Amino acid sequence: MGTLKKSATFSSIALMTGKDCTATLEPSEQKGIRYHFQDGVVEGNIDNVISTDHCVVFGNKQVKKIMLTEHFSAACAICGIDALDVYLTHYEMPIGDGSSKPWVDLFKKMGITGQKKTVYRIKEPVSYLNGKTHCVVLPSDNFRITYGVNYNHPELNNRWVSMELKELDKVIEARTFGYLKELKMLQLMGFARGAQEDNAVGMTDDGYTTELRSQYEPVRHKILDLIGDFSLTGTNPLDWKAEIIVKEAGHTVHYKTALMLKDKLIKE
Repeated sequence: MGTLKKSATFSSIALMTGKDCTATLEPSEQKGIRYHFQDGVVEGNIDNVISTDHCVVFGNKQVKKIMLTEHFSAACAICGIDALDVYLTHYEMPIGDGSSKPWVDLFKKMGITGQKKTVYRIKEPVSYLNGKTHCVVLPSDNFRITYGVNYNHPELNNRWVSMELKELDKVIEARTFGYLKELKMLQLMGFARGAQEDNAVGMTDDGYTTELRSQYEPVRHKILDLIGDFSLTGTNPLDWKAEIIVKEAGHTVHYKTALMLKDKLIKE
């Protein structure tokens, strides 16, 4: 099991609620990523997902909700961490800069121990299709993710981006994003109240509110979300022998596909 060599603390604003929050990370000898809030604990796995509206939300009888965990889940998968206790001062994870990079940097600084690569192959093709949206996972000797979006934006209209493991750095640093013109409406609905220029990429009619870290950064962030969401199967998607093709999807489609994948993964 992969875990940290020593405890770590990370603080920032929360993207959805706009509240200040702190996550204290404790090494563990028990497999699983567990989120502690107040007097309860909920494990971050597919069985405890209670919502995928705008972000991933966990909950059980002990903890009503823990939200926006996907960037942290992706960082854990990227660094081979699958055993950790996370103690939160708020029910939402700190957003940092909107990517997985702050978490990955923190993990490396603290040190990681017990990492073990376990390769899985896909027993048979898995597909989720719903109108214009699809997510297909195919058996393959080489890992690859191809993600397509179709936003009303000159750079992101019918745009496809592929990623192999050697290109992971561009995905790690890819920040969350959204339409700037929709921000006020989302905030009135109770979402994105902590969105700022230093933790999100705002999309305008013909560009962005900030300089991109890589070409088509928003699509790479979709890939980052996918890695985090698929890791909720209890396996590391970066260790799968699979090709993943996704079109115009989000957390809900990722989650529904992961449910189907859970029984189709075979350890080699």
